[in-house]
Amino acid sequence: MIRVEFITAQGERVSTQAEVNSSLLETGQACGMPLEGTCEGQMACSTCHVIIAEEWFAKLRPASDEEEDMLDLAAGVVRYSRLSCQIVLTPDLDGLIAHIPPESRDMQLL
Repeated sequence: MIRVEFITAQGERVSTQAEVNSSLLETGQACGMPLEGTCEGQMACSTCHVIIAEEWFAKLRPASDEEEDMLDLAAGVVRYSRLSCQIVLTPDLDGLIAHIPPESRDMQLL
């Protein structure tokens, strides 16, 4: 297990434990974050957009061209934006911090 911390759009910190080799999307959904993940990790949407804390961004595997294309469709994209479905949680990501963008909403929770 590794630790992951989400920071909500309202600034609330939510810490959770994640299985190694699970996705950041699965972890966020399990702890109630508004990450819809409509395409279930197939990179056909951008509803799992997160902003990775700057100090963690370089530790991630670089985004593929396909992921970059999907990020172009997401609202509120910044330099440290990623699709959470494409982030596999490995032991070297223990303590990862991900921000939920203000524009995010999970229609399944409404």
